[in-house]
Amino acid sequence: MLTFHFDDRRDITIPGDVNETLSFCIDHLLNAYHTAVKSHGAFYIALSGGSTPKAIFEKLTSSPIKEQIDWTKVHLFWGDERSVGPENPESNYHMAMEAGFKNMGIPSGQIHRMVAEENIDNNAEIYSQTLQKVLKGKALDYTMLGMGEDGHTASLFPHTEALSEEDLLAVANHVPQKNTWRMTLTYPCINNSIHIVIYVIGSSKKQMLQTVFKKDAHFIDLPIVKIGSKTHKALWICDTAAAELLKK
Repeated sequence: MLTFHFDDRRDITIPGDVNETLSFCIDHLLNAYHTAVKSHGAFYIALSGGSTPKAIFEKLTSSPIKEQIDWTKVHLFWGDERSVGPENPESNYHMAMEAGFKNMGIPSGQIHRMVAEENIDNNAEIYSQTLQKVLKGKALDYTMLGMGEDGHTASLFPHTEALSEEDLLAVANHVPQKNTWRMTLTYPCINNSIHIVIYVIGSSKKQMLQTVFKKDAHFIDLPIVKIGSKTHKALWICDTAAAELLKK
């Protein structure tokens, strides 16, 4: 496993192939869970969509790993959501629940779904208020993110209005390139998280990964580049296929 500090906002770890990387992801999340529960009696996590988080969810909610977690102490939030209902296969909420969370006995009041299928502006404001109320002004313990091949993360897409939000924790974001609306957490929410984790798996991501880790990457107009802060660094977890060009 290779781990190195890229700059004052980002660390990179390359555990190995995809299976080794998934195992590392599980261990990292479990360590964060135990630390959070010991610190303040609960674990507040924002989930991501995508194939890598789905694989993580399936492992977390299966024996023997699920027995390591007191699920009554877990609060589920989401990093973003499509403008579809909770039963739609495209829904990030639907994916997570079907991947195993619905069977873990998490109290319903601790599953905070993004209601993005209607009144998205108003519901994004409510979601921002819910985060403030539940967290009592504190930060999320863990925010899971991925990276799109266009450099987006959550539903922070290039050249969209949500990129400039400085106060709200969640907003509705119109995404012209997808011809749709999304609900998304904002930079202020994400970059205040205790753990910010970006999963990058597979060779299809290697070109973009090389781009965002150039020495002058902070000049690149890509949303993913602005993830992480000096006080809350982002941890990029990459498999060897995705990280192939980082060594060159």
